[in-house]
Amino acid sequence: MSSPTKKLKNALQEYLDLLHKEEYFNAHEVLEEAWHPLRKAKHPLSNLVKGIINASIAFEHLKRNRPQAQTRALRVMVSYERHKHLLVEGILYQELFEKIYHKIELIKRNNVAFRNPVL
Repeated sequence: MSSPTKKLKNALQEYLDLLHKEEYFNAHEVLEEAWHPLRKAKHPLSNLVKGIINASIAFEHLKRNRPQAQTRALRVMVSYERHKHLLVEGILYQELFEKIYHKIELIKRNNVAFRNPVL
């Protein structure tokens, strides 16, 4: 059986691949499965992972364009913003986390909902 951190590495890579494909719901699902054991173990990466899971949820709200999508996306994105400071030098899988954060920031910059928030 693989360790929670080995599962995390694979999930982070898959999450990044799914972000590139704009498959935000699937990205959320993949990473959430790897996050649960981290959360239960109170692993130091737990909140960092939680933040990026929530970023993909925010993007999915906007992609589905349902009523109140922008408001929901902005509310969920708060978790990402609250935890992104946990991406520090020397953490496990730092390079992979950095690639994910760069992609999330790019998606945010290219989305009018985050440039012109309306709550």
